[in-house]
Amino acid sequence: MAYLYLGSLLVASGCLCLIDARWRLFFWRAPARAAMVTVLAAWFLLIWDLAGIGLGIFLRGSSPWMTGIDLAPQLPLEEPVFLLFLVYIVAIIGFGTRRMLDALALRVPAESLSPGGDE
Repeated sequence: MAYLYLGSLLVASGCLCLIDARWRLFFWRAPARAAMVTVLAAWFLLIWDLAGIGLGIFLRGSSPWMTGIDLAPQLPLEEPVFLLFLVYIVAIIGFGTRRMLDALALRVPAESLSPGGDE
């Protein structure tokens, strides 16, 4: 049970990779740029977490589903994995939404999108 949360994050990340690979949304579209964006965004969020921990705002709760391994005081091993997952899922949702909206724009005549277009 101690590795359930970490395992869930890794399985969900694997599912995101499959979605990404299928539709070439982020890493499979531009791997170097995606890696840079992911690392920078996760680094920013990690610094944000460390600042919150330093100010006493963020505290590590106890849970039987976590490994119990801390990278720093109040910073569990799962936190950086979660931050990477968070960045990845936001990118997949963003690029996926953009792809869907672009596809819809190609299928729907522009006249039907304007106000009063059905008159």
